[in-house]
Amino acid sequence: MTEDLSPAERYAAARIRAAEQSTALAPFRELYDFELDPFQIEACQALEAGKGVLVAAPTGSGKTIVGEFAVHLALTQGRKCFYTTPIKALSNQKYNDLAKRYGPARVGLLTGDNSINAEAPVIVMTTEVLRNMLYAGSQALIGLGYVVMDEVHYLSDRFRGAVWEEVIIHLPESVTLVSLSATVSNAEEFGDWLDTVRGDTEVIVSEHRPVPLWQHVLAGRRMYDLFEEKSGAGATSGSGSTSGSGRRAVNPDLVRLARMENSRTYNPRDRRRGKMVREADRERERRQRSRIWTPSRVEVIDRLDSEGLLPAITFIFSRAGCEGAVQQCLHAGLRLNDDEARAEVRALVEERTAAIPDEDLHVLGYFEWLEGLERGIAAHHAGMLPTFKEIVEELFVRGLVKAVFATETLALGINMPARSVVLEKLVKWNGEQHADITPGEYTQLTGRAGRRGIDVEGHAVVLWQRAMDPTALAGLAGTRTYPLRSSFKPSYNMAVNLVSQFGRHRSRELLETSFAQFQADRSVVGISRQVQKNEEGLEGYRASMTCHLGDFEEYARLRRDLKDRETDLAKQGAAQRRAAAATALEKLKPGDVIHVPTGKYAGLALVLDPGLPAGRANGHRGFEYHDGPRPLVLTAERQVKRLASIDFPVPVEPLERMRIPKSFNPRSPQSRRDLASALRTKAGHIEPDRHRKGRSQAADDQELARLRGEIRAHPCHGCAEREDHARWAERYHRLRRDNRQLERRIEGRTNTIARAFDRLYALLADLGYLRGDEVTDDGRRLARLYGELDLLASECLREGVWDGLKPAELAACASALVYEARTADDALPPKLPTGNAKQALGEMVRIWGRLDAKEEEHRINESEGVGQREPDLGFAWAAYRWASGHGLDAVLTEADMPAGDFVRWCKQVIDVLGQIAEAAPEGSPVRRNARRAVDGLLRGVVAYSSVG
Repeated sequence: MTEDLSPAERYAAARIRAAEQSTALAPFRELYDFELDPFQIEACQALEAGKGVLVAAPTGSGKTIVGEFAVHLALTQGRKCFYTTPIKALSNQKYNDLAKRYGPARVGLLTGDNSINAEAPVIVMTTEVLRNMLYAGSQALIGLGYVVMDEVHYLSDRFRGAVWEEVIIHLPESVTLVSLSATVSNAEEFGDWLDTVRGDTEVIVSEHRPVPLWQHVLAGRRMYDLFEEKSGAGATSGSGSTSGSGRRAVNPDLVRLARMENSRTYNPRDRRRGKMVREADRERERRQRSRIWTPSRVEVIDRLDSEGLLPAITFIFSRAGCEGAVQQCLHAGLRLNDDEARAEVRALVEERTAAIPDEDLHVLGYFEWLEGLERGIAAHHAGMLPTFKEIVEELFVRGLVKAVFATETLALGINMPARSVVLEKLVKWNGEQHADITPGEYTQLTGRAGRRGIDVEGHAVVLWQRAMDPTALAGLAGTRTYPLRSSFKPSYNMAVNLVSQFGRHRSRELLETSFAQFQADRSVVGISRQVQKNEEGLEGYRASMTCHLGDFEEYARLRRDLKDRETDLAKQGAAQRRAAAATALEKLKPGDVIHVPTGKYAGLALVLDPGLPAGRANGHRGFEYHDGPRPLVLTAERQVKRLASIDFPVPVEPLERMRIPKSFNPRSPQSRRDLASALRTKAGHIEPDRHRKGRSQAADDQELARLRGEIRAHPCHGCAEREDHARWAERYHRLRRDNRQLERRIEGRTNTIARAFDRLYALLADLGYLRGDEVTDDGRRLARLYGELDLLASECLREGVWDGLKPAELAACASALVYEARTADDALPPKLPTGNAKQALGEMVRIWGRLDAKEEEHRINESEGVGQREPDLGFAWAAYRWASGHGLDAVLTEADMPAGDFVRWCKQVIDVLGQIAEAAPEGSPVRRNARRAVDGLLRGVVAYSSVG
């Protein structure tokens, strides 16, 4: 209360208020009907002071307020602000938000396939668009004062992360950078790098969630808190909450439940337990298991609805699973909307889909989708038509859809928070195998729970699964941060653009400023310290092994050489024995009596079948096999077994020959018994030669004799403390070997990015794209082509592969530059257009093969995964058919592809066709036909994606 302050304190407070009113932050704060959090104020004040900022805070904490303040500052100062996002959907969403706040005349949008008011002072764009503008030296960069990089932690993305680093490195020094990130554990390290490449950068880290998140496990009919309830925890960190209160103890009820379910209360092999005890155990187990099951999707939604925890997002790591969940809810008669809400849903859906023809709506499953929406239930995944996804998002935010079943892509930046988030499983397919989700993924997914300004608290619910480990789940929930790791690697396009602007030497230096190299160099610091520490240890070992009789290091080296030579000879001998054994096995014939030297079936045996591969048996010596012959034998104990080379460490020779009766049946016990008896009678008296004579290789080795002589003649050989010195010498040798490995690691991590650039440069120079610091005409064409197959596209233009193609045929060829099958099942032999298109696609694959050989020659495949993947022809037929004007039903049926995937790939083909049109010579047929191909593709469902 101001009346409680002294006159001096009231004067000081009045001065602070007056100072605040004179800043840009004061009017900005009035734009919001809530108080800004301390981290938001701190970041805004740093921005107004002229510093760059890195803000790392949890999902839903309001980081974008800081980005919006950068927009406010730019407009106040008469400068421009670019607001970049990682995905087009988020760009669309941010454009709508800013246009509502500042008016559509002052805000623009650039996303590759959308361009609205591109001359506005505030432009929302995808990060790739800004990267391309920087390389092109766009006039739009004039007057740029601020760049907001939303979701900057995307620079960890394996495929697209390099774009973020390119932008950060190449932005003019006059631009203030606002980096907004999820909570990462190495924010200070990333901030240090930003400070190095961008100048004064303030790092603001907030662990506080404005809406506390409670963690639960739903098992059967009961909802368990994940963490143990403790008294006095407070409203913001109550039982089960993870709002920054630190690591919590796991709920003992959950631990007990897991122990009960996983315990084996009855073991049939345990004969000591009486019948009554076993029956009691079985009854107890039945009672326990009756309380534990994984609730169905309908049961989960019913439970959340009854407890007032809707709207909810249920994450299912499968598109088919999301669609199936909606169908399960519909078949169960689940309804979450009343009649008024149903009518509102139908009106909005019909308005948003009015431009889609009825025949396409039928193909898209519109009516089944609408039925789910009217009941308040929907799926959300990348396979859906973008327009359908946008409608689901809008209805969810309005509270008209209350249960969404989504893949993890929903968690990537879309502003679609819920009261609750449900995770069905903690395992997902990562493209190669089923793997546990990471703490970072868990944080990103559950971060959607809790709507600021709407919910008092958010709830994360994990469904009980068999063999669940509550402690491991608590580890996921309790680890709120994850490290930011650079995925930066130079590309061909990057190389020519850099050389064009800066020349080769300066380009190399710029790449050395990447976050990837910054992190590599930092790791080198720790390794270097270990090397220095080891050097000190080596000095101590060297002193301890010093001998007054002579150079003990030299003597120890002779002993090591002797040991190494003996080991080599032993290996050679073993290899020779194995080879001799394999050769002997190849000579065996049916009826040979042998003695199996080792193994479970050692002893007398009769060869029934030599077990040679078909090629060897027929005399084809070029046939190679790994396991050697596998003879089928009858042992003297009446067993018929197929042996392996491991059973014959030494050569085996026939001891006798026996006739195998034609009536012999290896499946007949009587037949085996009779033949085994004959075997013992025929050869039981023969003893195998266990002591073959012959000199070892070591006995005749001159190098071994020389080393032994030098050791005996060395002065240190007669030292009374020789073995003590030898122990220190061995420690010295091991530590020096370890130190050399560390030094090689340092060499491998130093200048790694520059070395990769050097290899790319050498190949481009070899192909005539670069000449010293000069970029040739071919290089300038490559500079306008972005993507994984930039060099392949440039070579196709240079060789005129696409010159005679019609627009639809060119669309088919362009698809091979961007499309990549999601799974191995999608990568079946594709159907291809005939005629010129098929010929051109074949030529593209041939050129790729030539480039692949060139990359191998320049060791480019070794340099951090840099290189051109093989073009994928799997979308060529769909692109050709759609660009030719065929209907949606026919194209989707033939492509066997969800509408959302089809639209996404079409838009990527449109992007690359636009690049081809820009890169092709002025007035050329390729330029003209690329633009016509874009027109052919940009129709129907592909053109329906709206902004707003």
